[in-house]
Amino acid sequence: MKKFVALVLALALALTLTACGSSDTGAAGDTAQDAAQDAAQDTAVQETPEDTTITVAASATPHAEILEQAKPLLEEQGYQLEIKVFSDYVQPNEVVESGEFDANYCQHINYLNEFNESRGTHLAIAGSIHYEPLAIYPGSKADLAELTEGDTIAVPNDATNEARALALLEANGIITLAEGAGLTATVNDIVENPKNVEIVEIEAAQIPRMASEVSFVVLNGNYALEGGFTNADVLVQEDAESEAIKENYVNVIAVKEGNENLPKIQALVEVLKSETIQNYITETYNGSVVPFE
Repeated sequence: MKKFVALVLALALALTLTACGSSDTGAAGDTAQDAAQDAAQDTAVQETPEDTTITVAASATPHAEILEQAKPLLEEQGYQLEIKVFSDYVQPNEVVESGEFDANYCQHINYLNEFNESRGTHLAIAGSIHYEPLAIYPGSKADLAELTEGDTIAVPNDATNEARALALLEANGIITLAEGAGLTATVNDIVENPKNVEIVEIEAAQIPRMASEVSFVVLNGNYALEGGFTNADVLVQEDAESEAIKENYVNVIAVKEGNENLPKIQALVEVLKSETIQNYITETYNGSVVPFE
């Protein structure tokens, strides 16, 4: 009887050891399988293909219109261009600074520099595309020869474009600015105003709507086009070939600092500077927008 009990116990112990051994082997196998899966996942992350979507914040006219022409050219290179239109200059810079958009196309060099300085942003120029001569357009009066005592002239109220507008008024004998006022001129720099013209400072996008309420308006080319003005309406405009225009007022593709040389950004710039796009700008805007070579 004792021998029988001993034999039963021995068999039970053997079965227990076998079961434990099987369990340990399974755990080891599971661990190895999990490690292999983790390694595969890590490899997949490392092999993520290059981002081929380009998101651009833009002004409606002419920037978004020009970008629309660039879409098929970029598609040929494997890039998908997504455009969102903004009605001001501030938001396009904010969304690029935050990383929400890859680039913007809405502003000139001087505005971008002033924005970085005043807002502490880190935006950089990826490419120079075109420029828009600032011009004086009719308001309630159709000819500058009709300018009389106390007339009103609307100008953009942002720092860089206001200075530019005042310089254009000075160049046409309407006001005189303090010596050296230059690119930072404001209405406080007006030292002579023989006809006591009232300078009305208004957000650039709003000026076309105010045209009938003032004698004349001074507008950037993009807002003039959006407001229904054409090159035929121009009374006087800046010299588009002047070095001051080319150095300060060329419209650019702006990106977050450090992203200038990303392949997709370089592809965008190259397409916008292509002969196809330059010809489109010249033929479509008839001098209101001029391609930058």
